Amino acid sequence: MSYDVVIIGTGPAGYVCAIKCAQLGLKTAVVEKEETFGGTCLNIGCIPSKALLYASEMFAEAEHALPALGVNVGKPKLDLKAMMAHKDTTVDANVKGVEFLFKKNKIDTFRGTGRIVSAGKVAVTGEDGKETEVEAKSIVIATGSDVAGIPGVEVKFDEKVIVSSTGALSFSKVPATMVVVGGGVIGLELGSVWARLGAKVTVVEFLDTILGGMDGEVARQFQRMLAKQGLEFRLGAKVTAVNKVKKGASVTFEPVKGGNAETIDADVVLVATGRRAYSDRLGLKEAGVALDERGRVAVDKHYQTNVPGIYAIGDVIAGPMLAHKGEDEGVALAEMLAGQAGHVNYDVIPSVVYTSPEVASVGKTEEELKKAGVDYKVGKFPFTANGRARAMLHTDGFVKILADKATDRVLGVHIVGFGAGEMIHEAAVLMEFGGASEDLARTCHAHPTMSEAVKEAALATFFKPIHI
Repeated sequence: MSYDVVIIGTGPAGYVCAIKCAQLGLKTAVVEKEETFGGTCLNIGCIPSKALLYASEMFAEAEHALPALGVNVGKPKLDLKAMMAHKDTTVDANVKGVEFLFKKNKIDTFRGTGRIVSAGKVAVTGEDGKETEVEAKSIVIATGSDVAGIPGVEVKFDEKVIVSSTGALSFSKVPATMVVVGGGVIGLELGSVWARLGAKVTVVEFLDTILGGMDGEVARQFQRMLAKQGLEFRLGAKVTAVNKVKKGASVTFEPVKGGNAETIDADVVLVATGRRAYSDRLGLKEAGVALDERGRVAVDKHYQTNVPGIYAIGDVIAGPMLAHKGEDEGVALAEMLAGQAGHVNYDVIPSVVYTSPEVASVGKTEEELKKAGVDYKVGKFPFTANGRARAMLHTDGFVKILADKATDRVLGVHIVGFGAGEMIHEAAVLMEFGGASEDLARTCHAHPTMSEAVKEAALATFFKPIHI
């Protein structure tokens, strides 16, 4: 069994790479150890979390927003079993979609755990213990990432009381109290789901801000919005222990800057402190494949490892652990393997927090521009001054644009607001082509739309906004 390309892992990076390779005429196979395709994202990550985020948002809308619109439905009653069924149906449709695309593109599948024997050879061990050897001109490592845990703290996940993101997607009842360790994207998304459904949620974060790495002003404003929704925050707090207790679990933490330790008890504890590259048990050391200091596969600009013919993409290499980043790398690598010129612009990769309201960002933050010594200008526009936002009762948030002071080239765009994850893409397209804030401001936007706030922020960047 010999192929042009064998890809280990079928998450977003792996399955997109496989499809693109097949489309470009390469004989392609994938290796997958799980029962379904799609990796963490489709099965226990992006897709199921978005299903629960939307469902819980609708629950909150019915209770708090609809009466103000003249729609009186009474106090909504939660059917958690049905909500979970919606999540499972969504996941099933997506993973079956990948299976269909593999068949459509004549991609072969080897079920089992992949191990690189050497350049050109992958051994696949099935559930029965039997080993199959597959040969390929090119091997692609797309094994994704796994839960990182808390550095220096032993955490015993049972996925019922002390949970990772996986367990937090499958509670059988709404916990009365919940502690989220980690104020990043995963913790805030899943914390907000259960807060909307009735849980009292406390977020414990090591940094002095939530969403570390996001624009500071955006993070501060967003924290205030979440606090209004009932989430409590303990920032600058170092977790020293997570333990099961008689009725639930406890989290012990102390101030990073020094002080007395404190313990909070809760029905459940979600540990959402990030993810680590999954580079274990792949035979990388034996094959001579180099890793970096964080256990990620080291690659060059063509995604090739130090061993010719072995490549890596997605969460398992350096860069933001985002599904769409992995997908773009999968397409770029497939094009390279087919003799074309693949490319990923890492300066224009959007990031979205799918809470309510959403947070979306692309490009540089103010903090990054200051650190780099860039002379920049800022334009902002609030959704409180947007007609469509008023009509839909979604006036929380604002649009912020950062542009080079001398050239007006847009360097970063940050949005907090309803539908921010959809609006961010016009900024990404603009930046992909090196556009200026004036280009965006002079582009006609339909009225009334939320996107007019993006145009107004661009007007504010290069001259003055109209509607404020």
